[in-house]
Amino acid sequence: MEDNTQVKGDKLILRGLIFHGFHGVKPEERTLGQKFLVDVDAWMDLRVAGKSDNLSDTVSYTDIYRIAKDVIEGPPHNLLESAAEQIASTTLTKIPQITAVCVKVGKPHVAVRGPVDYLGVEILRRRSDLLN
Repeated sequence: MEDNTQVKGDKLILRGLIFHGFHGVKPEERTLGQKFLVDVDAWMDLRVAGKSDNLSDTVSYTDIYRIAKDVIEGPPHNLLESAAEQIASTTLTKIPQITAVCVKVGKPHVAVRGPVDYLGVEILRRRSDLLN
């Protein structure tokens, strides 16, 4: 049974990351590419860093930023779900202090009839998910 409880506590927040990538199932998406929007929430205990004011007691935002950038600007995925999953699993694998991560990947330029800011996916993964 899946644990649907909300994650609580301290977290690092990255909002509005914009990258150019070549994800999608349509040939033009793979050829021309497009803009992708990424948000990341990464849960970890920030109390020590809050008291020490020392970067070595936390995780640098740039480490998470680079993971998202490498995935979105890297080899293409057919689905946003797959790109988000790779960002989440890489973050949890490479940064052991992070206990859970929420990744949102949006595609602002989609072929739908009507105005939209973007369409996308949001996933939540916990460190315990790596074992499954």
